[in-house]
Amino acid sequence: MRFPSKEIVEKIRRQYPVGTRVELTLMDDAQAPPIGTRGTIIGVDDTASLLVRWDNGSGLNVVFGEDFVVKVNDKQQ
Repeated sequence: MRFPSKEIVEKIRRQYPVGTRVELTLMDDAQAPPIGTRGTIIGVDDTASLLVRWDNGSGLNVVFGEDFVVKVNDKQQ
């Protein structure tokens, strides 16, 4: 895995500030929450992975460039 630049990490941090609601669209992991699971961003690490508190209790990170989420509009919650 190639690590993203500091600029990319900072961009991701601006796009996904703490408290942002997201919905999982793709995660290739046997322990992944089901697609469509929602969660709340609790941080972004130095590899630009999203740290998520999933509503179902899972704690798996969204790995930059491998897993994908979409932001959830507050009105859709």
